[in-house]
Amino acid sequence: MASAFMQWARSPAAREYFLSTHFWGPVANWGLPLAALSDLVNKDEEFISGTMTTALACYSMVFMRFAWRVKPRNYLLFACHATNATAQTLNDARFVRYWYMGGRDEKLKNAPKDKLVEAGAKVEEAGAEVKGKIVEAVEAARKSSSK
Repeated sequence: MASAFMQWARSPAAREYFLSTHFWGPVANWGLPLAALSDLVNKDEEFISGTMTTALACYSMVFMRFAWRVKPRNYLLFACHATNATAQTLNDARFVRYWYMGGRDEKLKNAPKDKLVEAGAKVEEAGAEVKGKIVEAVEAARKSSSK
């Protein structure tokens, strides 16, 4: 199997494929789905643009059809646009849930509680540290006065 692939890789057909837009077009296009996947994982819903996300999802759906209909079929371009359409649609769902289905209100309602709990834990931790230092200082003072 590997030798057959290497034989093909050395052939003029492989050079023709790797030097064509059939290969480099989809490779360059992979920036869109990679950015969409990054947004899906890292970007807060408040910063998602619903208009642009919808436009990119529609664009990828149109070009999925193109990649399927062109002869010969461009599977690499199809996979690129299928990934992008899926990721953009999921980002769109996050956008709609956040802005139109109560996600923002719920996040704002829970945010102060989360920050108060975090601040309370920091205060307790600092208090325990100060208490430990005071106990050490008192013990050291007792030892030095008893000598």
